Amino acid sequence: MTASDAQHPRHQLVDELSHPVRFSMVAALATTEESEFGMVRDHLQVSDSVLSRQASALEEAGLVRIRKGYVGKRPRTWLSLTDAGRARWAQHLAALQAIARG
Repeated sequence: MTASDAQHPRHQLVDELSHPVRFSMVAALATTEESEFGMVRDHLQVSDSVLSRQASALEEAGLVRIRKGYVGKRPRTWLSLTDAGRARWAQHLAALQAIARG
C-alpha cells in the first residue's frame, strides 16, 4: 500500500460503539424515533444500571438523547438517537461492511 491508497475502513469505526451494549442499544434505537428505557433494557437483557451507564456515555458523546417525564404519576425515561447518532451509526455500519468485504 502506498500513502496515496485509501485508508483502511477500520479508521471509520466509531469508538463509542465498540462496547457491545452501546452497539446493541444504538442498533435498537436506530429502528425507532424513541424508545422507553424499560423496553430497551428488556430487549438488550441488561440491568437498569448497565443501561443507564451506557446510555449516559452515549449521551455525553452526543449520540443519544435521554428524555425524562411522567406517565400519570410514574416517572419514565425515553431514549432516542440524535441526528449525529444516526449519522455515526451509518458510518460505523458502512465501515463494518467494508471490513467484511475485505
